[in-house]
Amino acid sequence: MRESDGVTAEQPAPDVRTPRAQHGSSPQHLLATVLGEYLDSADADLPSAAVIAMLREFGVTEPSARAALSRLVKRGLIATRGDTRPPVYHLTPAAIARHRSRMRHFLTFGAQPPHWTGDWVLVSFSIPGSGRAYRHAVRRALTAHGFVGLYDSVWIRPGVHATPVRAELESLLQPVAGARWSVLHVRFDEEAGPHGPAAAYDLTGLAAGYTAFVARFAPVRAAARRGLVDPATALVARTSAMDAWRRFADTDPDLPAHLLPQPWPRGQARETFLDVHARLGALARARLVEVTAAHWPDAARWITHFDAPGDRPEPAGDPRGTG
Repeated sequence: MRESDGVTAEQPAPDVRTPRAQHGSSPQHLLATVLGEYLDSADADLPSAAVIAMLREFGVTEPSARAALSRLVKRGLIATRGDTRPPVYHLTPAAIARHRSRMRHFLTFGAQPPHWTGDWVLVSFSIPGSGRAYRHAVRRALTAHGFVGLYDSVWIRPGVHATPVRAELESLLQPVAGARWSVLHVRFDEEAGPHGPAAAYDLTGLAAGYTAFVARFAPVRAAARRGLVDPATALVARTSAMDAWRRFADTDPDLPAHLLPQPWPRGQARETFLDVHARLGALARARLVEVTAAHWPDAARWITHFDAPGDRPEPAGDPRGTG
């Protein structure tokens, strides 16, 4: 990623709302993954028929594909170009910046152990009994900021950055009569003990998820190493691997080794992901060009694919002449 792009993994474009990670792949979430993986220019005109053809490769019906398009427009990820019928879409510049930042995060996640100082941010709040909806809103906001519940109204996250969550709590709870909240920087006396912060996380479930990821993609990884994967399989497998891996990158708190059960399977899962992602990139791109070309004559000009270490790729025949 070039420094001139002006967006880092720590400072994503704030005005683009990507779909929240969830269990299973909704068409909306899948489309966001496909666009992030295989398009990298706001200048590309993307016909709706091409999007429908893309998602058909994953078993998504035309009505569901159109609904996904509509939802991503509402989120600011894509926009319509003019008022043509059928509609033509393009990624917004803010979405491109967001994609580049997010892709770098996904492709580098887990590469290095976290720099650990033992610092945590703790949020404690009290809301009157009639404020059930506000409690739900606060918990949702804290989850979005990477916090996890240590006790009912005590939430924590590793690190020292508290300004964004402090501002959000102020916005949510200032109008609520009787509400109180505090944001603190803390260290735990017995950090690795049974009552320490790691107990707030479902690390057993997270480890099981990593192990299941390895088992799911091991066969296609082995086939890719032998050159036995066809383009259609490559597109589905590579995109599905990214779709699954990005959830880990968004939900794993990236705790230091002394707070994790051992052996910790993330390293093996990361190796599996990167191998599948790198080996199948060109095949997946070729398949995406093939299935969209009938609806999108410029497909080969714009469709690309990202690779680790996350540098911005240039599509074949890019009119900017920088490829």
